[in-house]
Amino acid sequence: MAAHCPRCGTGLHFRKPRSVERCWALLISGYILYIPANLMTMMETGSLISYRKDTIVSGIVHLWKTGNMMIATIVFIASVVIPLLKLISLTLLLVSVQRRSRWRPKQRTRLYRMIELVGRWSMLDVYVVTLLAALVQLGSMALVKAGPAAVAFGAVVILTMFASMTFDPRLIWDPLQNEDSHD
Repeated sequence: MAAHCPRCGTGLHFRKPRSVERCWALLISGYILYIPANLMTMMETGSLISYRKDTIVSGIVHLWKTGNMMIATIVFIASVVIPLLKLISLTLLLVSVQRRSRWRPKQRTRLYRMIELVGRWSMLDVYVVTLLAALVQLGSMALVKAGPAAVAFGAVVILTMFASMTFDPRLIWDPLQNEDSHD
């Protein structure tokens, strides 16, 4: 017998329906798009003197070589490390939930909360390119435009945000609750 909301009549669920399957679909899509996001051109910059096409990593290397080590480190963490850690962490959570693992549920729940918290900061790279393009376009001697990797990167961030929103963290605790009910 399905429960319904007394106010609006919408069906109520004990857990998010098909949470694991939806999360996997979004996560696999994120993994697929992570590759072009890092291999394709993120930003094109040009002036009367030079023209550059940079991927995320080549942009980080360029920033490092030109003495902007702090900015290079921030971009590396926000654009390479955090998205990859989110993908790996969500994979760990999904595998552990599917295997009905009882391993460290508090830490896995904290990991999930951290993924949700940090998720939005991964868009830093896209914001930087957009802001830089807008600022430089004001001057007529230079050109900055986002490359195709910006779309792929933005999609990775959005897909991982949706994946973490789709994941039902209560599933982490289900094996322990079933264990308690047998005592």
